[in-house]
Amino acid sequence: MNVDFSSLARTSGEWLRGAGPEADIVMSSRIRLARNLADYPFISRANAGDRTEIERILRDRILSIEEVGALTYVDVNKLALLDRQLLAERQLISRELSDAEGSRGVVLADNEQASLMVNEEDHLRIQVIQSGLNLQSAWEMINQIDDLVEARVTYAFNENLGYLTACPTNVGTGMRVSVMLHLPALVITRQIDKLFRSLQKISLAVRGLYGEGTQAMGDFYQISNQITLGRSEADLVKQVGDVIPTIIDYERKAREFLVRESHENLHDRVSRAYGILRTAQTISSEETMHLLSSVRMGVNLGMINDLEIPTVNKLFIYTQPAHLQKLTGGELDTADRNIERARYLRHLLNKDEHGERGVSQN
Repeated sequence: MNVDFSSLARTSGEWLRGAGPEADIVMSSRIRLARNLADYPFISRANAGDRTEIERILRDRILSIEEVGALTYVDVNKLALLDRQLLAERQLISRELSDAEGSRGVVLADNEQASLMVNEEDHLRIQVIQSGLNLQSAWEMINQIDDLVEARVTYAFNENLGYLTACPTNVGTGMRVSVMLHLPALVITRQIDKLFRSLQKISLAVRGLYGEGTQAMGDFYQISNQITLGRSEADLVKQVGDVIPTIIDYERKAREFLVRESHENLHDRVSRAYGILRTAQTISSEETMHLLSSVRMGVNLGMINDLEIPTVNKLFIYTQPAHLQKLTGGELDTADRNIERARYLRHLLNKDEHGERGVSQN
């Protein structure tokens, strides 16, 4: 089955629905497993023939799985740049897979909760992503998928070390457990750096919206484990899961402080952000993310009327370059994208079926 990328750009993945536990602060929970086939060299040493054979084996074996619902294979090597970028913005593939060359692909579940990347840094990267704080549910789903794949192929595995991976930091379970949090109040109150230092002391990494090497656009931060060797999967889920409620509590207290001690300034920040998004004639992706962060916090604090969190969540993704170009029907240069982005925001935010949107005076 082929993917209609124009239609994909107009729909929302499960993780954007703004539901699940603690969804006001936790955007999504994600677990990723790195796996390699036993009889083939790692990708960095594989030749074109190896990569083609690895792709064929994994594609055919994964698509034979019936227990997890409808699956679609996308040949990433045959996609246009814009379509690859759209999948990366949607977090269905990594930017590394998008930018790579040669045989590579991704298997997508129809609800976008699961994606299986073929020939990224490892032969196979399995990912499950769910809305809100749902690490245990994500683990149960990815464990089932991993078992179903492992029943059909032979993974590279060592009795002492565990699963063998291209990067030494993934050897062992091959697992990365991450939670994406929206932490605008900790940024405003300048407590975010202190939090990062505390997390580093307990071997947790902090990354931006699109993972390693990316900036924390829109005050979104991914918290994940750094060490896999010598730890069980349950230990890693618990390590990340145990610290997230504390971070949520810090963010909630920071929001309460801003409402109590700096209500006028907070209301002004939210109102200005919402006003710019509703009236701008041209606006960059970066500024949009920054302003949407304030708006999202304002919605959750009851400062904005008639705007739902799923709509705001979608806008973080839909206003990214590839999604925006798909929505408007063609490739655009930066200046034209900024104009179209502003037009799209004005259209979506100024009216709905209930009439005018607005900011509460409370």
